[in-house]
Amino acid sequence: MRKGTSSALTLSLGFAAVVALSATVVLGLTLPKTFEQEEYSRLIAVHPGVAWAAYIAFGVTAVASALWLLPRTRSRTWDLVAGASAEIGVVFTALMLVTGSIWGRPTWGVYWVWDARLTLSALMLMLLVGYLALRRVPADPDVRAQRSAFVALLSVLVVPVNHYAVEWWRTLHQSRSLDMTPSDDLDGEFIAAMMLGLLAFTLVYAWLLVHRVRVARLEEEREDEALAVAIDERRREAEVVG
Repeated sequence: MRKGTSSALTLSLGFAAVVALSATVVLGLTLPKTFEQEEYSRLIAVHPGVAWAAYIAFGVTAVASALWLLPRTRSRTWDLVAGASAEIGVVFTALMLVTGSIWGRPTWGVYWVWDARLTLSALMLMLLVGYLALRRVPADPDVRAQRSAFVALLSVLVVPVNHYAVEWWRTLHQSRSLDMTPSDDLDGEFIAAMMLGLLAFTLVYAWLLVHRVRVARLEEEREDEALAVAIDERRREAEVVG
């Protein structure tokens, strides 16, 4: 049985994530202050990347769930990937809400408003927590995986709605920041910091996902081993009694 989760892949991903994340922090801190938000504008290096990672987590959970539901691709691995991605998604979605609230405070005057984007982001977090709670309900592994997969596929629909909320409704949240060309709203150095942040948090997500899936496998192996030992002990007790 494997005793750890490290490998050449995780070492490479971890190193790349640390380098990219460090560069993101350094570049973000060197960004100039803006007239409207002053130092808070530097959060553009972090907040969009965190939100992007939360979206990825939702998407991977949905795709892995769909692959489990398809008979030709059904595998225990996809169920483990879906669960692991959802756990990581909770972390990134919570960070998205925290960093977004801090960023919005100097502009809105408050940390939280029931804005369409913020409300949908909070809904994303609740859906992920609910999905994970459903996975904890005792049931046959296949039954649990099936009902969790259906919930994941329904929950992911909130992601595109959240993404386009700033265009579909009048909201306090600024319009989408992801624009590859400098404009009056976003200078090139801010775009560079944001893109680097997207890369950094994607690598962090990938590194966490690989480790969490391997941990889940180790947990299952230990449970199977404990069950086999318990069954063997009961058999020996029965033989002694007999």
